[in-house]
Amino acid sequence: MVAIGATLSTLIFSPVSRRQISSAAGKFNKRRISARGSVLSSEQSPTVLFGNGSFEKKFDTEILPNAFDNVDLERLSVKDYLECSKDLIKPDGGPPRWFSPLECASRLENSPLLLYLPDIDGVGLGLILHHQRLGRIFDIWCLHIPGMDRTPFTGLVQLVERTVKSENSRSPNRPIYLVGDSLGACLALAVAALNRDIDLILILANPATSFSRSQLQLLVPFLEVMPGQLHVNLPYILSLFAGNPLRMAMASVEKGVPLQQMVGELSETLAALLPSLHVLGDILPIESLLWKLEMLRSASSFANSRLHAVKAQTLILASGRDQLLPSGKEAERLYHALPNCKLRNFSDSSHSLFMEDGIDLVTIIKGASFYRRKRHIDYVSDYVPPTPFEFKQAYESYRWLDIAVSPVMLSTLENGKIVRGLAGIPCKGPVIIVGYHMLLGWELSSIISRMLMERNILVRGIAHPLLFGKAFEGILPDSSANDIYRIMGAVPVSATNFYKLLSTKSHVLLYPGGIREALHRKGEEYKLFWPDQSEFVRMAAKFGAKIVPFGVVGEDDVCEVFIDYDDLMKIPYFKAQIEELNKHAVRLRTDVRGEVANQDIHLPIVYPKLPGRFYYLFGKPIETEGRKLELRDRERAHELYLDVKYEVERCISYLKEKREKDPYRNLLSRLLYQATHGCTSEVPTFEL
Repeated sequence: MVAIGATLSTLIFSPVSRRQISSAAGKFNKRRISARGSVLSSEQSPTVLFGNGSFEKKFDTEILPNAFDNVDLERLSVKDYLECSKDLIKPDGGPPRWFSPLECASRLENSPLLLYLPDIDGVGLGLILHHQRLGRIFDIWCLHIPGMDRTPFTGLVQLVERTVKSENSRSPNRPIYLVGDSLGACLALAVAALNRDIDLILILANPATSFSRSQLQLLVPFLEVMPGQLHVNLPYILSLFAGNPLRMAMASVEKGVPLQQMVGELSETLAALLPSLHVLGDILPIESLLWKLEMLRSASSFANSRLHAVKAQTLILASGRDQLLPSGKEAERLYHALPNCKLRNFSDSSHSLFMEDGIDLVTIIKGASFYRRKRHIDYVSDYVPPTPFEFKQAYESYRWLDIAVSPVMLSTLENGKIVRGLAGIPCKGPVIIVGYHMLLGWELSSIISRMLMERNILVRGIAHPLLFGKAFEGILPDSSANDIYRIMGAVPVSATNFYKLLSTKSHVLLYPGGIREALHRKGEEYKLFWPDQSEFVRMAAKFGAKIVPFGVVGEDDVCEVFIDYDDLMKIPYFKAQIEELNKHAVRLRTDVRGEVANQDIHLPIVYPKLPGRFYYLFGKPIETEGRKLELRDRERAHELYLDVKYEVERCISYLKEKREKDPYRNLLSRLLYQATHGCTSEVPTFEL
């Protein structure tokens, strides 16, 4: 119910006239604030432009104490929200208005506008834990609805709609993000339905479109007869349903510290939080709560009646333990009702999703491929590299595989010498890393993580377009399963994306065998399924890119295919599933012949083995710089293409032979070595 969170530099905008920001990122300055709450610089006259676009009379200005001078922006919490809300909720008689929560000098060029639409608390501080990261890639405005304001839902729709139209006319090629929290989600849907021609991107957290099926609607008659002495405790009671206090407190506890220190910080945070909850009664006094619940009813009805008109790109965030709304079921309903929609579930989260530990809105947006700065996403120029924390999260999710297979990384120096590690990989791009796609792509995580950890190289993978669409997510138990690859830089396979990556001097991971290689049949391990004609050589020569062939073995030590594509197509149930999935998939290599042309998506059934070991060998880099004219000739380009393919096969053969001499190929021998030498010790391998 209470969408908790916030810090702001206290700069308020009208929806039609925007004040310019000039101070440094993250700095909060003392400003002259009018009695109506709008912020003016010390040099400006106290003329205020309000939400309805009309000029009001002048008010005397006063200096208010800055509540944010001593606040640690990177570790704000629920307590900070409650403390910082005290000034914002003072009655000022003003209508709903916008404010910018911070000023970020390091913001990306042409950053899109993000409008935050709050839950029924109306304070507008619900993204407090996310402001700093959001402020680096977005221009953020937050809607503040005073507690005593009685603007109906349709009035709020008109206010947001005017802002959207005004900003769209100012920057027609820039998308506008509407982040709606519960009630705000209804507001975002309503605005999107009424403005189908404007490029809107909706991010909806626990939409209140399910109000008619929630227990909240039962509160209205109960509140009307509730004894007055109980009113003061109601906001506190509702806050316990709205959010998990422990997960909220954990959001402000420093990560990676010793357990004893973490427990101590958590105890202090909870002890400091509980006495501050009395502010909730000031944010939502009983008369305001009654008004907001009635507004929820009308908002839900208004939004549901116009769902058919919503065409905007939409991302729904659903909490699995929302005790105020049936958010999980509602998210599924909206997912199927909206044509351009993705869904992310957070099974352990409660209603106040944005205030809980482990929730990072920027990472969610990036993982769902929802960040763009123009009308159409550019997977190269719009890409925001992972932060160290995002990389750590990505690595931790696959660390179990790294431990189980203890990968051996070998590379080849310019003089042809094979060494352990990745010293042979060129640091400066453009570089094309071309190789064998092991079963189910199990080699990917180790390549990407080791390149970044050992060589500080971010590898951009060329991936199947299906990983970026809605159809594939619909068949996965966890729709966010492939977000990690998008966060780490994967792009849909296309000549345009390949060209852009090379033009930006990137390291590109390329698999000519594609899905046919990664989803191979029984007995086809380590067999290359490359097209007959070269696909990447002349593009590499155009940019003078180095080509690094590589081979990898080890899948046969981990699992064995039990039921493959040919077997599945003989079973009517699985055949129908495969055909339905591939009916909506982008078809690749429709202009080639042979087995590589069979790019049907399916999931082979495998049985596991006691994990063996993965072995990687990156061959000697092949230069194309200075060979642009030479490699324009198709025959010369094809010769180089065959040379690369031969090098990949040679790497595989080398590894298959050498692993027979590895005394630690077996899992038990590796575990015994680490038990005697330390869990973090690097396990040896065969002699080079």
